[in-house]
Amino acid sequence: MLSEVQIHGLLQPFGITLSQPQIGNLIVYLNLLLRWNEKINLTAIRRPEECVTRHFGESLLLARHEQLAGRLLDIGSGAGFPALALKLVFPELEITLLEPVAKKRAFLKEVVRACAFSGVEVRGERIQGLKKGTLYDTITMRAVGSSLIKEAVSYLKPSGKFYLWLSQTQAQELVKLDSGMKWDVPIEIPESRERIILPGSLKG
Repeated sequence: MLSEVQIHGLLQPFGITLSQPQIGNLIVYLNLLLRWNEKINLTAIRRPEECVTRHFGESLLLARHEQLAGRLLDIGSGAGFPALALKLVFPELEITLLEPVAKKRAFLKEVVRACAFSGVEVRGERIQGLKKGTLYDTITMRAVGSSLIKEAVSYLKPSGKFYLWLSQTQAQELVKLDSGMKWDVPIEIPESRERIILPGSLKG
C-alpha cells in the first residue's frame, strides 16, 4: 500500500496538492481499483504507482486549469476516470457516469459508497439512449471513439466545455472532423510525449 507521502510525490509532477481527507479517499479508491482489477478487467495498469500517475494524476491535472461546477457527464466511465477522480477535488459536482458494462457499474457504485460521494449517478445506457434535452456544463471522455462526439455534443450546454483525454495523433484526426466543436489549445500531460487533454466548446 502506498503512503500519503508517496502519493504526494507521485502527484507532484502534475502540480496537484491534495488535502489529507482527499488523499484518504484517493487511497480508498486506489485499493478498491487494485482489488477489483484482479477479478474484472478495469485497467491494464497493475502497479499502484502507475495507477496514481496515469489515472489519478492525469485526471486531476484538469483541476489545475479549470474550475468545474454544475453538472458533469462522463461517457464510457470504465473505472471512473476522469470523472470520479475529479470528484475528489470538486465535491459539489453533480456527476452522471455512463457505463454499459454491469460489472464496471458495480465497481463504480462501490467507489461512490466507500468514498461517501454524493451527487453521483451511475447509469447503464449508452449515449444514444440518454434522454434528449438533458444538458450538462461539462462532458468528459477518455478512451472513447471519436464517433461518439457528434452524439455527445447535443447534451452540452451552450456555455459548456468538452474535455477529451487522448493522444496527439487522435487529436489531429479529431480536429479534421465536423463535430460542431471548436477545439482549444491542448493541455499537455506531464511525463508523456503523446497524451493530452483536449478542451473544446460549441461553435458559435
